[in-house]
Amino acid sequence: MRGARLALLALVALGLAPGVWWRSALPPANNAQQLRFTPLAGAQGTVGPFTLTDAWELDSPNSRFGGYSALLLLEDGRFIAGSDTGNVLLFTAPDRGGEAPYLGPFGKKKDKDKHLSDLESLTRDPETGQIWAGFEGQNAIQRMARDFSAVKSIRPPEMRPWAGNSGPEAMVRLVDGRFVVLAEGNTSWRDQTHRALLYPSDPVAGAEPVAFRFAAPDGFDPVDMKQLPDGRVLILLRRLRISLSPGFESALMLLDPADIAPGDLWTGALLAELNGPFPAENYEGLAIEELTGGALALWLIADDNTGQFQRSLLVRLEWTPPAIAASGE
Repeated sequence: MRGARLALLALVALGLAPGVWWRSALPPANNAQQLRFTPLAGAQGTVGPFTLTDAWELDSPNSRFGGYSALLLLEDGRFIAGSDTGNVLLFTAPDRGGEAPYLGPFGKKKDKDKHLSDLESLTRDPETGQIWAGFEGQNAIQRMARDFSAVKSIRPPEMRPWAGNSGPEAMVRLVDGRFVVLAEGNTSWRDQTHRALLYPSDPVAGAEPVAFRFAAPDGFDPVDMKQLPDGRVLILLRRLRISLSPGFESALMLLDPADIAPGDLWTGALLAELNGPFPAENYEGLAIEELTGGALALWLIADDNTGQFQRSLLVRLEWTPPAIAASGE
């Protein structure tokens, strides 16, 4: 995420009129536990196979607000959004009632690894409630209990060669206990695929992975992924748009973890590029909620990079996944 952020900021800087550069004084710290949802007008319609039902802009006076790069749905219906400053937003979606939001540090202070701050991915075990977080910079994975305590971190040796700004951007714990981790950055300038690891069990417990590569279409990078009820994986993609008005483009891709093989290329079907009525922004977090009749609600959160020119958006899509083709078809 950091590489795309720097590229966008450079483009924005080039587009600014020449003048005097200055930095305003930082405001005093604000720990207000307040979160505002402002509905976006016109955010309804069809985007490929998805139905855009709702979109909101999020805002808070809290000093820790913003920069959300990961999203996770808990069993009680609340969401966790993790930020690239190592903070967390715990909230209930505005279309339902629930507890007051919480904005604060991620993990118990006494247990938190102070070197880990750029949180980019979140996944969990629904049975135990344990949560795993992926961090860029240190290229580390952290595991904690349901209440954010009992923290343990590891820097997997297989991830240490990854660039600091292209670490574990997307990570998912599969229902069978395996973990899939995707790097944001490309393998090399010549090879536009992405490094990827498949762990047979918990990487923090020392499981040894097999390496493979992930291929995204048309210059997109993986930024989050979640497993569907049928076992397949939905991956959120992001691409930097370089033009006179730089920005980000998003897409969703469907893959089957059964197709992962050591050393091979993992790819799948591009479902849609998210445009049209879908509000453009830097989406980096994805959560999936099961509805009735096999339908799903897809929740996406945008990272505002804690800047004035981007927004923290929460978007809801509805989608019924296509049936898995029978063997031999």
